[in-house]
Formats: sequence, structure tokens, C-alpha cells
Amino acid sequence: MMWLVIVGLVVIVCGAFLLGNRIGSRRILKRLRRYSRRPELDDDGVEEYAPNRYRAALIVNPTKASAGRIASTAEAICRFEGWNPPLILETTPEDAGEGLARLALEEGVDVVIAAGGDGTIRAVASALAGTSTPMGIVPLGTGNLLARNLDLVLDKPEWALRIALWGRNRAVDVGTAQISRGGPTLVFMVMTGLGFDAEVMAKTTANAKSRLGWLAYLEAGSRTLVGRPSHVKITYDDDYRVTARVRSVIGGNCGKLQGGIQLLPEAIIDDGLLDVLVVSPKNLGQWVGVVASIIGRRTTKGLHTDIRKCHNVVIESKDPLEVQLDGDPLGTTGYLAMAVDPGAITVRVPTTEQRREIRAEAWPV
Repeated sequence: MMWLVIVGLVVIVCGAFLLGNRIGSRRILKRLRRYSRRPELDDDGVEEYAPNRYRAALIVNPTKASAGRIASTAEAICRFEGWNPPLILETTPEDAGEGLARLALEEGVDVVIAAGGDGTIRAVASALAGTSTPMGIVPLGTGNLLARNLDLVLDKPEWALRIALWGRNRAVDVGTAQISRGGPTLVFMVMTGLGFDAEVMAKTTANAKSRLGWLAYLEAGSRTLVGRPSHVKITYDDDYRVTARVRSVIGGNCGKLQGGIQLLPEAIIDDGLLDVLVVSPKNLGQWVGVVASIIGRRTTKGLHTDIRKCHNVVIESKDPLEVQLDGDPLGTTGYLAMAVDPGAITVRVPTTEQRREIRAEAWPV
């Protein structure tokens, strides 16, 4: 009997080595390890928690159209990958994800997966920033801007879940904001804006987003173009100060929008800097120049646009203006302070091998 075991092991190792040149020995050995981890069942046939296996927490926004299938998909994938059953938590109007993420941390999970839009991801990131626990992302929102900027899979939740389990850890910056002097510090991952862009977010209804997708923002923007510029004072890095009449000021941790548009073409999510865009058209005709600058990726010194890089910035306005964090409107304010916390959160992104399989549409198997 023993010699059969030895021969079997030799055959397995040799097979993995020979197949490695074709599809990768590391992948073969990973799959062999995966299949060797069978779930332990209790007397009722329910899978038990095993302390020697990984566990993920999945925080789901149940209002998203495809949220209903995510929990069962995550359970199936975790079982297939040899992980413990995931901790499934649903957001509520009272807890958009931050409290749930803290609960997941207390449970000692190995990764916290945010399944929702940029608002859900921002809430989960608020709890994970400054910790060593990585965040996985399953994009289910309208814009999914953070996922776009990290080149994650947008329309394959099962692929996104596998990346969250086995992807590469990448440390990225976290933006922080205060919308009142001495007020609480809020977290954002993509962009925070004061003025026109926040007005657009405030006027875009949930019904419009469900019907039109991200085009709903264009529809709301068309109703917001005509407006009076506001007089603001902008202080960069506690030193350089300018005054201007503007329609919008946006601080970005990264700069890609839907449709491949680069609002902040030089923004890098892990460079330890904010890119601050000032948009200052005085009339409808000058908005044409703004659009041309954005499409041509010349917003740094474009027509009625200007971008500066900094570590922190304070915007003070004579008039209360709408403000938004990662697409979530937060009301009006005459004060906005932004800064960046370099490398404060770890996000799971695809490995080189995963990207290759995704491009070939040959993954997962």
C-alpha cells in the first residue's frame, strides 16, 4: 500500500512539472493544494469553521441590482478555493459599511470585500485605513471609479471575488477631508469636490442612475451648467495662496472617469500627492473650452482649468457650495480641507497571471 502512495505522489509531482511549461507549475500546484482542502461538515452536513483556513468578510450593498447573487457566489467560490465560509454583512441606511468593516476586523478575517458602489467602498475603506487587513472590491455601482482606476474587473463579480481572495496586495493612498473647521475627518478614495461637480451628484437621482447608468450624471450636468461662479480662496500646502472665481474645485487621489476620460491625467493613486483641479468658466461658451481641455487631457493648464499637485489644500468660499465625497453629496459648506495619507490602505488587485487569464477570457476555471 505504501508503495502505491509513493508512486502516486511521484506521478503528481512529475505531472505538475511537465505541465508547468504549458500552463504554469505554480498554478497546477495551487490547484492541487486547493482540491486537497475538503470542507469539514458537522452532523447536519453544514460546513464547519476551520481555524487553520482563511476567511473573508463580504460587505454587500443590498440596493444594487446584482447584489442578491453575490452572497451565494462568494460562498461557492470560498468553498472551491478552500476558504472558510465568508462572513456576509449587508449595509443599511444607518451603516453604509464602516461599522460592518470594524466588526469584520474584530472577527479577525483575512480580507474584507466591499461589494457595491464607490460610496460603499469609501465606507469600508474608512475602517480599514491604517490597518494591515486588505480590502477586496466587487464593483456593483454606477461609476465604479476606484475599480476603474485600479484596472479591476467591472462586469464579472465572480472574477472580482477571486481577485479579492488571491490577488496581489497594493498599498494605495487615502484622501482625507474636513467640511467644517475642526470637524470630523472623512475618508475618500477617488475624488472630493466643491461646487459644480457636487451639484451634479446632488441632482442625480437613484431612479435616473438605475435607468441610465453613468449617463445620468451627464443629464444632471446639463441642467447645472448655467450658474454663477463663486469667489474662493485656495491655500496649497499651507503656503501658496490664490483667489479666484470658480465653478468647481476637485481634489483627486486618482483621475480616470467613465468612458476612459482622464479628468486628472497625471494623478497617481500611490504617489502621496493630491491633484487639485480648479474649473473656472464664466459662461456657457467657456464650458466648451473646459470640455476640450478634459477630452484633450490638457486640464493641467487648459482652457479655464488648472491643476496643481500638493500634500494638502484648503478651499474657503464666500458662499455655501455643494460638496461631495466619492460621489456622495454631503450638503453645502463654505470650507473644505483635503489632505493625503500615503499608502494608508492595502487593496487586492490582479496578479500578472490573473490579468493574462482575464484578457484571454480563460479565467476562472
